[in-house]
Amino acid sequence: MLRPTSLAVACALLVSAAATLPSQQRPASPAPAELIVTNGRIYTVDPARPLVEALAVRGGRIVFAGSEREAASFRGAATRAVDLGGRTVIPGMVDAHAHLVGLGEALANVDLVDTRSYDDVITRVVARARQVPAGTWIQGRGWDQNDWGNTAFPTHDALTRAIPDHPVVLTRIDGHAILANAAAMRAAGVTAASQDPAGGRIERDPSGNPTGVFVDNAEALVFSAVPPTTPAQRSAAISAAITEMHRWGLTGIHDAGASRATIDAYEALARGGRLDLRLYVMISDDSAAIGHYFTRGPQSALHDGRLWIRAVKLYADGALGSRGAALLDPYTDDPNNSGLIVSPPEHIRSVAERGLRAGFQINTHAIGDRGNRVVLDAYEAALGRVPSADHRFRVEHAQVLHHDDIPRFAELGVIPSMQAVHQTSDMYWAGNRIGIGRLFGAYAWRSLLSTGVPVPNGSDFPVEHVNPLLSFSASISRMDRNGWPAGGWYPAQRMTRDEALKSMTIWPAYAAFQERDLGSLTAGKYADFVVLDRDIMTVDERDVPGATVLATYIGGKAVYERP
Repeated sequence: MLRPTSLAVACALLVSAAATLPSQQRPASPAPAELIVTNGRIYTVDPARPLVEALAVRGGRIVFAGSEREAASFRGAATRAVDLGGRTVIPGMVDAHAHLVGLGEALANVDLVDTRSYDDVITRVVARARQVPAGTWIQGRGWDQNDWGNTAFPTHDALTRAIPDHPVVLTRIDGHAILANAAAMRAAGVTAASQDPAGGRIERDPSGNPTGVFVDNAEALVFSAVPPTTPAQRSAAISAAITEMHRWGLTGIHDAGASRATIDAYEALARGGRLDLRLYVMISDDSAAIGHYFTRGPQSALHDGRLWIRAVKLYADGALGSRGAALLDPYTDDPNNSGLIVSPPEHIRSVAERGLRAGFQINTHAIGDRGNRVVLDAYEAALGRVPSADHRFRVEHAQVLHHDDIPRFAELGVIPSMQAVHQTSDMYWAGNRIGIGRLFGAYAWRSLLSTGVPVPNGSDFPVEHVNPLLSFSASISRMDRNGWPAGGWYPAQRMTRDEALKSMTIWPAYAAFQERDLGSLTAGKYADFVVLDRDIMTVDERDVPGATVLATYIGGKAVYERP
């Protein structure tokens, strides 16, 4: 053992030797960063270093996350420095289930969200009719009869009287029912003789005449007559939707069902450097499109991490609000109705098998307990025939579950992709639909998390508002924006704040095979992050919905800054 005096001499010799090393053998200073963000409260969602003061970015990726002192070593002559002034930063938020083109179209069509009566709906449509030539198709979205005094489906009569000279199609807020006026039904050739398609229902009066409401697969009877979207209209809708998403802190979405024409548009925009978004695409359930992409093979991180094409979107049932969600027992408020199975279970199993062989993820819409069981059974059969590890199949919504099926997600390796904000929208009337007993398996985030599965979060926009912080708020409080009900609706199912943040960052990344590049502010990952005006991890939960996005960064570049 060296004596203290000997130790001091040895240390001095080592320092002297280091000073005489050739410069190429000395520790190199890091290459300058293009951007340094300092003086923040930065939640990284990285368990190795969950809360830091500063970030350094180079080449669109994070090169450092840590203290302000350490970050200073990345400063160069051309480095842009941003002082956050103590504000909060979180990773870029990702909506794990949304409809990009649907949002763009909703921004252009008649907005019927928050209408409180059928008369209110008609007033908004009449205003649009005055702006366009007679004969022009008018579309709108967002009506919900559950918000009106009379919660029965409307009939077309009042709409037809008010707007006789324009074909009108108004989509219910969940997208699973439409209301058409007489001009639209005439254009589509719909009469009392029209038959209900498989997986769909035409609402009729006592004489058998269509009332104007078409549920699930029956929607296609009317939409077949609507003029197709032009490529220019589609591109404009995509661009408008992306601009809107940036305003709310979204840096990526999982697009839940896109046609080949839409995916072609995404690729064209990405090639031209005009897709400022991390876009994970689910191919719509179309046999020709599925065949095309299965032959092409999975596509990941195209065009500098802008586009992934490696999933398929299927449908098992309809929606709860329009009584199309498939239930094991009838609806409590409609005893002759158990909902709709919109795709044969054999179809789901067959596509799942093909997906496993082709390396594609299968994501299936299921809301009712029967719909969810159909999907889990189909997945289990497919996995039995094509055993696969890390397939990450998903159930989209997983909204009402029988208690026997909750553990099956973990057992089968299936991810429940859920939208917390649906709970705060539906809680006022869900008990009337399905009865109190089934509510214990409804919107059951904690029950699922307790089995060990992640729960990626989303909004299903334009079904719900684009703002992802509304889902964060619902996740931790299960209360609406007015703080109702006090203490939360079935509060035992709440998430913690850490879980809620993961549900909008790293869990969507995992659910899209993107966790090596996205989901946390970790060195090597894309520098996607959001600056907020308040710390959503510590403020009173009632203050979370009012949080404002001050800036949104993708790849270290600001795509939105609040004026």
